[in-house]
Amino acid sequence: MAARTGIEFLNGLKSPREIWVGDEKVADVASHPAFAGAARTLAEIFDLQHAAPETCLIPDPETGEPINASHMIPRSRADLERRHAALQHIAEFTVGLMGRTPDYMNVTFAGFAGRADEWAVNGNERGAANLVAYQKFLARNDISLTHTIVHPTIDKSKGDAPGPGNDVALHKVADTDHGIIVRGARILATLAPFADELAVYPSYPLPEGADGYALSFCIPMGAPGLKFICRDSCSVRPNLFDHPLSSRFDEQDAFVIFDDVEIPRDRVFINANRDAYNLVMTTGWYPNIMQQTMIRAQTKLEFAWGLATRMTEAIGDRAPATAQMLGELWTYSELTRTAVRTAEAEAYEYGSGTWFPNGAPLTALRATLPGWFPRVAEIITLLGSHNLLAAPTESQLNRPDLAPLVARYLRGAGDMPAAARARIFRLAWDFVGSALAARNNLYERFYLASGARNYQQANQLAPAARARRLVDRFLTEDLGNSNGRAQAAPRAARPITEASR
Repeated sequence: MAARTGIEFLNGLKSPREIWVGDEKVADVASHPAFAGAARTLAEIFDLQHAAPETCLIPDPETGEPINASHMIPRSRADLERRHAALQHIAEFTVGLMGRTPDYMNVTFAGFAGRADEWAVNGNERGAANLVAYQKFLARNDISLTHTIVHPTIDKSKGDAPGPGNDVALHKVADTDHGIIVRGARILATLAPFADELAVYPSYPLPEGADGYALSFCIPMGAPGLKFICRDSCSVRPNLFDHPLSSRFDEQDAFVIFDDVEIPRDRVFINANRDAYNLVMTTGWYPNIMQQTMIRAQTKLEFAWGLATRMTEAIGDRAPATAQMLGELWTYSELTRTAVRTAEAEAYEYGSGTWFPNGAPLTALRATLPGWFPRVAEIITLLGSHNLLAAPTESQLNRPDLAPLVARYLRGAGDMPAAARARIFRLAWDFVGSALAARNNLYERFYLASGARNYQQANQLAPAARARRLVDRFLTEDLGNSNGRAQAAPRAARPITEASR
């Protein structure tokens, strides 16, 4: 089996899994009102690779079968450029609003497999071999994979990483003849209802004595004892005029409970090995995966600028303050695009023949985007003002008794008809004011940790040699000689004139 179609993806969702939304255990994900819109969108994403195979597909390096380019283990800058085109194709389809489309985990595990040597430390060779085999399974079956990596917050005063005795965080409780038993919880499994399998891999470094929490594995969504509790749905009925975004882009987020789940031994990548757990996310993971997520972010920022431009055109707003805000939106988009391209151009081999982008520009983006995206929403809100709340629905535009009045009193600037104006402002509302918009704002603030935490990490990771050299030139000068030269050649005083002021 190679690259899947949308129908094959939807058929995969029929496999048993325990998904809860509200007080309802969902029997059929693809047809449930909370999930149907996003399920259709993801099916279309799987179909995209067949509609544009020259962009989205590559041959499997061993079998020759067509697989999605997001499964590629990059071996050169050219490979990263090739992958960029495929990732951008998907991001444009969702205008960056779905942060965890399957290509996210495809890129993640391609990076892990490319640096399997890191996973093999401290006697973890078996786990590393399992991971490499799983990555091939993931690519060749083109499954939809989600992940859950954050420990639940119970008492923040005790820190983010679990210590010995924590009975909430996911941990190993026993070995079996076939694998290990795990118990506990993790958050947030974005895309969970639409996944075939679930991945667990390291998050915060673990302290001494927390070896039982040092776990990484993948299991099918229907594994016995695995439960997913979804947040309130942001999805609405499928009306692309009234709800152009909320009707198709709610990727969902779920709290995951492992109620004594058995993990088969060949699916375990780290088994209570704290040294391996604390190492594998520290080098190549972030520059590898941030190629995908920053291409998505740039696409969303460019969409926001385009949307804001359409809004101002609809009402003929040419004020200098408006132009300033539009320019601010474009600047965010262009800085992001340039940082991604710089990171790719400065890519290098990280080890084992695997190439990733330069992490420095992407680290800078990772720190600034949590502040930029809320500002983007603020600008679109300011530009839209009351017009965001004065956009008639499709049914109102189609009513014979209302249509003539709406056409007269809610038309746009110039010759823009009321329906065109309404579509623009309903799209803008769905982007900044709907339930989905609120969820996405929260997502952008925290999906790669907070801006504050990322600024701290950026300072730790920043290459300091040149900056220090620029400063140290002035701190290591021979001040005695400098003073001596000044004293040896005193300047004659001269009167202050207009020209010398």
